[in-house]
Amino acid sequence: MADHQAQQHHPLSVYFWVWGWLFILSIASYMVDILGFESYLKWSLIVTFMLVKAGLIMAVFMHMVWERLSLTAIILTPPAVLLVAVAIFALESDHIASSRIQYFLMG
Repeated sequence: MADHQAQQHHPLSVYFWVWGWLFILSIASYMVDILGFESYLKWSLIVTFMLVKAGLIMAVFMHMVWERLSLTAIILTPPAVLLVAVAIFALESDHIASSRIQYFLMG
């Protein structure tokens, strides 16, 4: 029991480090917009920073890094499946749009 209680206490420095990284990543996200990045580069950088910040928040502030692997998998698997499904749907929609353009304009 003492082992379990010893694992539940996390030093405050961990939270301060994560807070600092969140601050740095937020500044980087704003700098992407201020520096005038355009198109896919801009949005991929912003989404990447957003996902890293969300991962840090989930890992430390929601204590996911200290949870069992099974609980982490249960929480993280559904969003991962949804992201894969959205990617598949986006590819399919591009194919359908191009086939409609080809059929209606050339057919």
